[in-house]
Amino acid sequence: QVQLVESGGGLVQPGGSLRLSCAASGIIFSDYDMRWYRQAPGKRRELVATITRDFSTDYAASALGRFTISRDNTKKTVVLQMNSVKAEDTAVYYCNIFVPNSRLDYWGQGTQVTVSS
Repeated sequence: QVQLVESGGGLVQPGGSLRLSCAASGIIFSDYDMRWYRQAPGKRRELVATITRDFSTDYAASALGRFTISRDNTKKTVVLQMNSVKAEDTAVYYCNIFVPNSRLDYWGQGTQVTVSS
């Protein structure tokens, strides 16, 4: 059974930093690309960052230059380092794995990030 557990959310002031972590289990972590999504109130869930199994990274325009995604295959974790946060970064952040063979998406429970002074 695949499980994803996010942590690290909270309240942060504009311009501050936050580090989100996602721990995976029940899957051969190193075989899959990992993604962070976010969903703000009243908005659609959007892709924030991707790290492939080969460690290539890709970012949404809104995250580029401020956020960094990384992974540790030994610990089966993926991290989203958020710097210079803005009020518009306020959202619930979700960790995601898509398994191509089964075409199944797996999601964590989400972690709330609130950027406010």
